[in-house]
Amino acid sequence: MNRSSLTRELLQFLQQSPTPFHAVSAMTSMLETAGYQRLDEAASWKLEAATRYYVVRNDSALIAFNTGSHDLLNGGIYLAGAHTDSPSLKIKPNPEVNKHGYVQLAVEVYGAALLNPWFDRDLSIAGRVDFRTSKGELKTALIDLEAPVAFIPSLAIHLDRDVNKGREINQQKELPPILLQLSGEKQFSFDELLLKTLQQKNSDKAAAEILSHELFLYDTQAPQLVGLQEQFIAAARLDNLLSCFLACKALIASSGEYASVLVCNDHEEVGSASTSGAQGPFLKSVLRRLVSYTSTDADAFERVAQQSLLLSIDNAHGVHPNFSDKHDATHRPLLNGGPVIKINANQRYASNSQSIALFKSICNKISAPYQSFAMRSDMACGSTFGPITATQLGITTVDIGIASFGMHSIRELAGVEDVGITHDVVARFFDR
Repeated sequence: MNRSSLTRELLQFLQQSPTPFHAVSAMTSMLETAGYQRLDEAASWKLEAATRYYVVRNDSALIAFNTGSHDLLNGGIYLAGAHTDSPSLKIKPNPEVNKHGYVQLAVEVYGAALLNPWFDRDLSIAGRVDFRTSKGELKTALIDLEAPVAFIPSLAIHLDRDVNKGREINQQKELPPILLQLSGEKQFSFDELLLKTLQQKNSDKAAAEILSHELFLYDTQAPQLVGLQEQFIAAARLDNLLSCFLACKALIASSGEYASVLVCNDHEEVGSASTSGAQGPFLKSVLRRLVSYTSTDADAFERVAQQSLLLSIDNAHGVHPNFSDKHDATHRPLLNGGPVIKINANQRYASNSQSIALFKSICNKISAPYQSFAMRSDMACGSTFGPITATQLGITTVDIGIASFGMHSIRELAGVEDVGITHDVVARFFDR
């Protein structure tokens, strides 16, 4: 695929995906356009060779796969994984807060977010709403207000002279955004706002009562190419929608000759312990059904697993020119330097010498550059879903990612060249 077109499509995908629910919806559209058939987990599956399928769980996690035309017991399955969630501010169930005539929303922090960048931004609201219709039916819908409806103002420096010396943010007190200013005895109901949005914007005329919601604040500033030569992508949720998009496009671009799987789990940022997270049963359930269509042997799954390989794709830390001392001197990945292989002696990453060698060999086949990252020995190392999935399934895994700046900020930065390079590497990975 033309790399310029790929980048433009990525920017559009990021704009369409303010929440995991919207990201999965956007990916299902991509997959269906490419001929993938949707499966229902509650139904019996009748899989066929050389056919493409996908399945969704909780509206926020997705698995797509090609059954391929080769025997799974001789060659296994190649998988690429990413996660759909990003650190954010999630709106509480009873969110209305009224202070001094201002209507604010109670929020809680989802994941390990950098909080300072959330101040003084034009924010909107998106997510999933569950409601009752006028006929008593229970329904679910995705909503996106799109417009900048909320704002978290900083306290002026005149009222906090020591703010630039460092100050802890009180999440309960200082993060509720301002939504509205009311005069007199006027009242505001957040549920009424959601109901009106469903009836007008989503055309759910029959919506009668809001029962529950999973809604997030997000920055309305659009993804953008930045830099004098537009070498960088600045956007929200690059961690890890960038990986979701590239892996999905790579699966679609692959030949389909071999059994290949894309898994995009939810809840990585909060530990992956959910029905749709990497600690849950979603991937194992789908893989068992995939294996069983070719073999009913009792040990078929284990035999296939031992011949399989997982690319765990999650953003990596590029060396920041202002903070280069935060990196190990011999492991300093650069933006636009190719995918980063992530390594940790204490298994915070699942890469081992064999999986690294396999990944490097794939890069070498298409002359793609690659880099390595290991944390400073005197600093704690982060982790990702790769070790969790490897533990759950026993599949050989290599953790990789695109180098980025500002990870877990409301707006992150990555290299344009890395988009095309990583896409091509993952597509080649699927084609062996």
